[in-house]
Amino acid sequence: MGYRRFNDEEGNTWEVRDRSGSEWDLEPVGGNPGKTISVPAPSYQADPFELSVEELQRLLGDASGAQVRRKPKKSPFVD
Repeated sequence: MGYRRFNDEEGNTWEVRDRSGSEWDLEPVGGNPGKTISVPAPSYQADPFELSVEELQRLLGDASGAQVRRKPKKSPFVD
């Protein structure tokens, strides 16, 4: 089985692996220094091959931006 590959805006290659119907993994391939990112699958399309490169780049950008902006949860053990 093949997986969908695409290049991000910086030229790094990613592979889309559909883990389930609701979640996809974007895995770096080749010389890409990135880390695997899990993203929610778009509700309007179940097949990664049917999405445009721009849509895949948007999924990657949204996931990367969310990770940067995410605040750590407060510990329930700290006063």
